Amino acid sequence: MQAYALLLAATLNAGTVLALAALGLLINEKAGIVNLGAEGIMLCAALVGFATVVHTGSDWLGFAAGAGAGALLAAAFGALVIWLGANQYAAGLALSLFGGGLSAFAGIGYVQERLPDRPRFDWLGLGDVPFAGPALFRHHPLVYLTALLALALVWLLWRTRAGLVLRAVGEAPQSAHALGYRVRLIRLAAVTAGGALCGLAGAYLSLAYTPLWAEGMVAGKGWIALALTTFATWRPARVLLGAYLFGGVTMLQLHLQGQGVQWPSQLMTMLPYLATIAVLALISRNPAWIRANMPASLGKPFHPAG
Repeated sequence: MQAYALLLAATLNAGTVLALAALGLLINEKAGIVNLGAEGIMLCAALVGFATVVHTGSDWLGFAAGAGAGALLAAAFGALVIWLGANQYAAGLALSLFGGGLSAFAGIGYVQERLPDRPRFDWLGLGDVPFAGPALFRHHPLVYLTALLALALVWLLWRTRAGLVLRAVGEAPQSAHALGYRVRLIRLAAVTAGGALCGLAGAYLSLAYTPLWAEGMVAGKGWIALALTTFATWRPARVLLGAYLFGGVTMLQLHLQGQGVQWPSQLMTMLPYLATIAVLALISRNPAWIRANMPASLGKPFHPAG
């Protein structure tokens, strides 16, 4: 029973990284922008957050620095694709490669660094309750805040004027522009906010999930988060559930190894990516359903008339 409690806890922990990044990418895509640079953003943010805590000892400064680094990189990407007309897919791939290279180079001196002792959490004094305690009440605050963020995004997108405007910009930017909305600024704000969430995911990875800095430590999670937005049909609550599903698949390999299952370790490592491919293959069998849920102007540039 204890093993299953730890598996559930690990699932929530791993799912938080994916959920934060995927929710950020969902905000981007609701505004009509595809950002393939999540992997690079998360790597740079992981390094910046880790380095900040090494030098200051403050986790919250580390998370803020990671989110700030993500927002800065995303804003640069937004300026390229929104104002300068760069191709969104090419610019996103360039950002991913740039982030991977920059973090590897700048992070050489931090590979051997160690963080201060990590805080331990026991919410409401329930951490020792059998099964539920270790499974649900010993997590970092960001695990719970991520779930609340997904619910807040549901409310924002479908219950507020700001959400309606954001969705209008992603569906029909020319119409939104004709109504007087500053489409390019709204898209830039969405891209920057999404980048901040990707940065927060990267910082969580190096400060709470691992915690350490290693070259390439994001290990494809940015790409899985990108796939999650399609898997969830651009709905925040489904993103959260999908993130926990993929987080569970990721942790399942370690659980099976702990139970003595004699599968090749390479095959177990492949499980999350095989699951991603399988899900996308199943979804792509119904392109009409994808088009019905996908923002109509996703990936399309906007040039204001006049």
